[in-house]
Amino acid sequence: MIADKKCKTCRRAGEKLFLRGDRCFTPKCAFERKSYAPGKRDYERKHRSTVTEFGMQLREKQKIRNIYRVPEKQFARYVKESVSRSSGSPAELLYAELELRLDSAAYRAGFAASRAEARQIVSHGHILVNGRRVTVPSYRLREGDVLSVREGSAEKPIFARMKESGAGAAASSEGAVGVPSWILADAKEKTGTIVGIPRRETDQGGLSFKSVIEFYSR
Repeated sequence: MIADKKCKTCRRAGEKLFLRGDRCFTPKCAFERKSYAPGKRDYERKHRSTVTEFGMQLREKQKIRNIYRVPEKQFARYVKESVSRSSGSPAELLYAELELRLDSAAYRAGFAASRAEARQIVSHGHILVNGRRVTVPSYRLREGDVLSVREGSAEKPIFARMKESGAGAAASSEGAVGVPSWILADAKEKTGTIVGIPRRETDQGGLSFKSVIEFYSR
């Protein structure tokens, strides 16, 4: 049931959002079989109506919010805070804010195959920040923070993939592969250190954070 819900989210977005991690690359992926939105009839699929600018911005907002698995109220707060800052591009600030969430950074460091899985291992207390257990997925990391797997959890099967294939081997929801430059990951020690600020120009991906800012600025 949960898998079906995630697959429908991708179909509504019109593209793969990789919400199920590695399983999105298998032939069983629902998007491979039905790339159109759920409930669309044959006529509607063949005669797609023109999407307005507002519709495109809304779609992009929903796509990014679903990728990072952030509730609407919290997502709107991130946007508001990014716009209110006196320096920096609001789109870049929003991107950094989302990437520096603990669940997102844990995923980017290779601790999990998807952000959903990363959210779960954080909530279950498997991840430490500077040696202290943090169970809040939205916890905001800062430069210099060190993520690590709790000693009692290190041998669990879920973390075996990190050592076998190297940290960050899973593809990200934005199509990028590997650990981004702002994280220094050590697969052997199962650690990840925040060594910089996430920047769109250095990370791959085709998401439009500018459209999200414009959507909330209406």
